[in-house]
Amino acid sequence: MAKDHGNSIKNDEQYEALRDQGMSKEKAARIANTKDSGAKGGKASKYEDRTKEELYKKAQEVGIDGRPKMNKEELIEALRNN
Repeated sequence: MAKDHGNSIKNDEQYEALRDQGMSKEKAARIANTKDSGAKGGKASKYEDRTKEELYKKAQEVGIDGRPKMNKEELIEALRNN
């Protein structure tokens, strides 16, 4: 049974599952608060298939610091580990 996190978490069940998998509170909250949280997806392109500009914009969306100095490979690593 998922805990109720109030209005701060849109999908409590998904948040708890992600936390149980060892994700940080911030990353779990970010995923659980996405528009289609909990919906089956898999339609996003691989990071390697995206341009550096696309990766930069995604990094900006999720708030990764230091992105202006990162190359494509560093952006990919930061997105995967954030």
